[in-house]
Amino acid sequence: MLAGGVAAAGVVDLTRSSIASRARAAAAPQVFDRAAWGARPPVQPAQVLANGPDHIVVHHTASANTGDLSQAAAFGLSRAIQNFHMDSNGWDDTGQQLTISRGGFVMEGRNRSLQAIGARQHVMGAHVSGENDHTIGIENEGTYMTTGPTGQLWNSLVATCAWLCTVYGLDPQAAIVGHRDYNATACPGDVLYARLPELRNAVAAVLAGQARPVGSSRRPRSSGLAGPRHTYDHGPALAANEGHR
Repeated sequence: MLAGGVAAAGVVDLTRSSIASRARAAAAPQVFDRAAWGARPPVQPAQVLANGPDHIVVHHTASANTGDLSQAAAFGLSRAIQNFHMDSNGWDDTGQQLTISRGGFVMEGRNRSLQAIGARQHVMGAHVSGENDHTIGIENEGTYMTTGPTGQLWNSLVATCAWLCTVYGLDPQAAIVGHRDYNATACPGDVLYARLPELRNAVAAVLAGQARPVGSSRRPRSSGLAGPRHTYDHGPALAANEGHR
């Protein structure tokens, strides 16, 4: 094991770290590190801030709602997002800290993200314009304007948010937000955004050691916000004055 509970074999298990010894600590999900999915080297190492994030931002990837739920598809998604962020956006690396596939696979995004989580610190990402210094971003594979995520993705999102709330001592009712709460964007889609109250309640139940509440199946009303313009377009991600890419 490396510092912070990061396993060298490509799968990260932070349940054995000191984080999980706290009362009502949520079990860490299985997280595949960058080596596992074949990440390219970043242009330069990501900036690590001493203070942890105070908000968890839920995104959708604005990509196809694929029926391929395999691990191979998940790893391919992470590589495709990194290629888009580096080659099309001109960034140093993948923008978000974590990615969840429709098959429920959780993957490290920006370099040094898992190391920072293990130390209760924060890696500066590029996922919410003007707010990257205090927010950790989770990209959820798919486009959720008119339909919802798979059960596998949803379960992993609950587990991941519960883990992050445990690590950083966050209240899920206040900490879990959508991209559109900060920037002018439809992300994470009308359907997934409408389920954020359910997500907060489910995470709170996990942290309290209670059964997760049953969510509503009611379809939300359209927000009228414009959806993604192209694949991987989830809205403003980086402000000109943020000083990193």
